[in-house]
Amino acid sequence: MPDRILEDRIVQAQQRWRNLYETFSFPFGKVCLTLGLTPNVLTISSFLCAAGAGLFFWRGHILLGVLMIVMTIFTDMLDGATARAGNLGTSFGGILDHVFDRYGEALILIGIALSGIVHPVWCLVALFGMTIASYTREAAEAIGKIENMAVGFFGRLQKLFIIILGSVLEYVFPGNNILTYALIIVGALSFMTSFHRLLFAQRVLKRRKNT
Repeated sequence: MPDRILEDRIVQAQQRWRNLYETFSFPFGKVCLTLGLTPNVLTISSFLCAAGAGLFFWRGHILLGVLMIVMTIFTDMLDGATARAGNLGTSFGGILDHVFDRYGEALILIGIALSGIVHPVWCLVALFGMTIASYTREAAEAIGKIENMAVGFFGRLQKLFIIILGSVLEYVFPGNNILTYALIIVGALSFMTSFHRLLFAQRVLKRRKNT
């Protein structure tokens, strides 16, 4: 019973956050519709911003890389908001969004690795952790047929904010390995999120079997 109560509270908290996020972003989706922008165009735009971030990091332009990550987050928000505002959501659009998100994360971290600011190993740790956390969610939803598996210690948005913060502090205080520590935190939180999602999926499937 305690596990079930905890699971229900997690789902409710996630749903409250999701409702708040969708309410906030909905007007932006309306604006995009007025401008003739489609969700898929915005998904591709988000990917291109991520590619730009990776390129700027690679060339040593940290603040421009940060700016492009912010644009990546913003356009990623817009694609979902536009789909909801115009009732344009499709299965393929959802798949495209997930795939391009993973490619975008990879390009950002590859750019940081090539910059020489941090050791490439820590970029690989962060990338592997973020990918596994996302895969755990998608596997649970696709294979286990579990709705709303966006549980965990930190989601994609929070991890990108940690990278942004670490990058800005690295620029302001160079030579202190702040971005390295940020990537280590991202990797650790990602692995913890993946483990949390596995436990959550196990409990949901066990409860489903017993009812």
